Amino acid sequence: MALRDRLAPPLMELLVGPMEKKPLVKATRRKLLAAAEGRVLEVGAGTGFNLPHYPAAGVDELVLTDGLDGMLRRAGRRAERVGREVVTTQAPVESLPFPDAAFDTVVASLLLCSVEDQDRALAEIRRVLKPGGQYLFLEHVRSNDPKIARRQDRMERLWGVIAFGCHPNRETLPRIGAAFAVEEVERDELPMGPKIVRPYVLGRAVRQGQA
Repeated sequence: MALRDRLAPPLMELLVGPMEKKPLVKATRRKLLAAAEGRVLEVGAGTGFNLPHYPAAGVDELVLTDGLDGMLRRAGRRAERVGREVVTTQAPVESLPFPDAAFDTVVASLLLCSVEDQDRALAEIRRVLKPGGQYLFLEHVRSNDPKIARRQDRMERLWGVIAFGCHPNRETLPRIGAAFAVEEVERDELPMGPKIVRPYVLGRAVRQGQA
């Protein structure tokens, strides 16, 4: 873990940073975050690529978590650069150190492709959301193109080694739909990077019920 904590943050900046300069990527992140409001938790925040794109008004508090302290240190510095006040807490999404129903909004981007257990992660996200609270998600998913999907399957193991455990071929949207009421969703492709990680889903889901 110590080695990964040192290596993963600069590699993340190196691999993902150039893509973040693309206008379409910026627009996609703004679309993801447009509805964020109230007390907001971003899980798997990484080095904070979402921070410049949160709405200027409506977010009362922004809490960032990540499993790696090195990611959060960089996120904290990015928050200072963009003038966004944040609270950072080191924690994996599968074990969040917050009480039930603590947040109005939970945000996750490009996270469920790399967690060990999607259902456990989604259960924790649901637990910390207030009833009626919203989950805003942007995730790599399995391609609808059979040719690319087969390539995702073939390259899954290698890509996982390169990209911090990412599984580009996961059918993630049905898992989200099993835990939440999905109210908005769109499918598209990122403008750069290997074709196996370009397909994505972006959407908004709501926690229903009291339990």
